[in-house]
Amino acid sequence: MVDLAATSLHLLHQAFFGAVAAGGFGVLFNFGRRCLSWAIGFGAVALTVRTLALDAQWSLEAASFAAAFVTGALALVFRDRLGAAMETIALAGCIPMIPGAFFAHALLGFFALTAPDVPDLQATVFQSMQAFLRVVFTLGAIGAGLVVPGHLFRIGRS
Repeated sequence: MVDLAATSLHLLHQAFFGAVAAGGFGVLFNFGRRCLSWAIGFGAVALTVRTLALDAQWSLEAASFAAAFVTGALALVFRDRLGAAMETIALAGCIPMIPGAFFAHALLGFFALTAPDVPDLQATVFQSMQAFLRVVFTLGAIGAGLVVPGHLFRIGRS
């Protein structure tokens, strides 16, 4: 039995921190107030969609693709309001989905390989490569998810 209150609280938690992180990246990108509010909204949507997909037992890469796809599609829906910054705002909303923990694990593992004596060489190489590949595939999924809606829409208009 699914506890609806706990699930809702979990989704609100993810949406809130997705919004905060996307807002932070919007500030780093020097967004104005109007663009910043859109980035915050897209960050909330992206992390909510990804969380729903992860809770449905999707892989991180598939969940990230779905979230970026929804974010890219929403950016297209609101493109008249967003203007030329549409793609940048959608990207800022998806940046919080980048798996920094996997990247840190990969880097630390690769640095460990430079030691004169690596205790378990094969396990370290395998775990580092696995974490690095997760980062690469997740970044690819986010990029593809942001781009695909625009191409689908252009095909539909032709």
